[in-house]
Amino acid sequence: MSDDADPRLPLEDGPEGEASGVDRDKPLYVISVAAELVDMHPQTLRLYERKGLIEPSRSAGKTRLYSQRNIDQLREIRRLTQELGVNLAGVEEIIKLRDKLDDLQASMERRIGHLQGRLEERMGGVRGALPAAIQDLAREMNREGSEVPPPTDDDEDDDDT
Repeated sequence: MSDDADPRLPLEDGPEGEASGVDRDKPLYVISVAAELVDMHPQTLRLYERKGLIEPSRSAGKTRLYSQRNIDQLREIRRLTQELGVNLAGVEEIIKLRDKLDDLQASMERRIGHLQGRLEERMGGVRGALPAAIQDLAREMNREGSEVPPPTDDDEDDDDT
């Protein structure tokens, strides 16, 4: 870390967009520092909390403590309101929709994982049964007078070429 870096800020984001070495939900900043980081008045942060747009942690003494995730949320609220002209009711709806979308995506990813597991199980069973089925078919064809020899273990190696 360079000497001119702000010690109040977490480490830079890593390649996946996650802050490297920093718990993004860890309460780090009091309201005055958080407000300065997002270029807002502390009273604006209190208003956003009252409206349910942001939920900072509280210390034992009831002091608001903002995490890096809260800072990111505040920056997004500022972007929506100032750059895109969305009112606070609209911001609230956008946040609800994004939360719902995140929940649905997580649910779909769990479902996909479950289905992939089931597919792997079934494919493993099919792969195990396939050589036996091929040998049965070859024996049946031989009984009917076909000239096709039954497969051998050497035939499986031919697939690699």
